[in-house]
Amino acid sequence: MALTTYTELKASIADWLNRTDLTTTIPDFISLAEAQIERQLRTRQMLTRTTLTIDAEFEAIPADFLEIRALKLTSTNPDIPLSFMTMDSLDEQSLTYTGSGRPKFFTVVGTDFRFVPTPDTSYTSEIVYFAKLSKLSTSVSTNFLLTSSPDVYLYGSLLQAAPYLLDDARIPVWSSLYDRALINLEVADDRGSTSGGKLLSRTKTFG
Repeated sequence: MALTTYTELKASIADWLNRTDLTTTIPDFISLAEAQIERQLRTRQMLTRTTLTIDAEFEAIPADFLEIRALKLTSTNPDIPLSFMTMDSLDEQSLTYTGSGRPKFFTVVGTDFRFVPTPDTSYTSEIVYFAKLSKLSTSVSTNFLLTSSPDVYLYGSLLQAAPYLLDDARIPVWSSLYDRALINLEVADDRGSTSGGKLLSRTKTFG
């Protein structure tokens, strides 16, 4: 069975579960799988870049934001990268930078970026961040993850189905297959990112 669209994924899940009475519930399994995937997966295909105007201490993060990778001011010459800090560290810096000025540091507070010092004028910046998945639905038939790694979606959804079906025996099976699919995807992503260059180990991004 092909696994390239939302409809095909739902049909495959029903087939693997050998159930024909879960039509209204299978979309929930997929949504729960997507939530878990977003908490765990960070690949190059999830990276996106956009501009952000910084003219206040707090600026809203993008709606599809998961985790920051880099932020730099682009209205300066040259571009100036900003340093990410934890909220506690930034609080300490704010005691030093009590006035306004060119932002040097930032963090994520809830649904906002916070900048220190508070901007003294309007700055244009570029942010690179890991974005949420384009969620599968009747109007979104596929996305990069289903296209490249349908096993992640399938086993992730089957893992979410097991507690609903009170099928505890299958949880370790689906969990093992799901974890292996994630690892294989990350290995392929690492290989792609170092193709033609020096091999570097995967490091955790800040956020």
